[in-house]
Amino acid sequence: MSILENKKPNVNLHKYYMINLQIGFIVTLIILIALFRIDLQPGSEFEIQEEEQEIIEMEEIIQTEQETTPPPPPRPPSPEPVPDDEIVEDQFYDLDTEVDLDAPMDMPPPPPPEDDEEEEEPEVFTIVEDMPELKGGMQAIYDNLEYPEIARQAGIEGRVVVQFIIDEEGQVVDPQVVRGIGGGCDEAAVEAVKQVEFTPGRQRGRPVRVRYSLPITFRLSQ
Repeated sequence: MSILENKKPNVNLHKYYMINLQIGFIVTLIILIALFRIDLQPGSEFEIQEEEQEIIEMEEIIQTEQETTPPPPPRPPSPEPVPDDEIVEDQFYDLDTEVDLDAPMDMPPPPPPEDDEEEEEPEVFTIVEDMPELKGGMQAIYDNLEYPEIARQAGIEGRVVVQFIIDEEGQVVDPQVVRGIGGGCDEAAVEAVKQVEFTPGRQRGRPVRVRYSLPITFRLSQ
């Protein structure tokens, strides 16, 4: 037997052991729960405000130019007074205005009359009632035609068209090459045309000037 049992044999030590143990657990649990519910974080109302830094703007200083005003114009000189005693004498001019209407007038001789009337050139027709005809036909052209030696050596062949005017007498006037082949053939064709004659063209029974075109062929013999 233990000492306590010897002192108080009627006391039961195990009677309230489980109750006290449960009460201790409950109190400890309540204390832990209370500790976990306490908010230990600092208050949200505490804020740190940063001071805004003042921005200094530099303004560009525009240098203004001072406009120099021109000096005022000089004052006009004051008019000098004219003395009243000075008298300006009137001057008289003796003009001989007598005109003798019966005397002959000295006029230059009239210029000689100019002949303003220019002779009108006769009209040149292109198509008439009776067209001109070449005397002797084209053979008359080729009889007077000389093949240039330069064109012969260069092998130049082709057709030269000569345009001219046939006057009222059937003569060739102002022959011109309107289409050439070169090599001296153009000049040879003009010389051949100058040596031929035509029967003049007629319009309403009278001879007139007619513009005419004549093709001349240059061909080397094989």
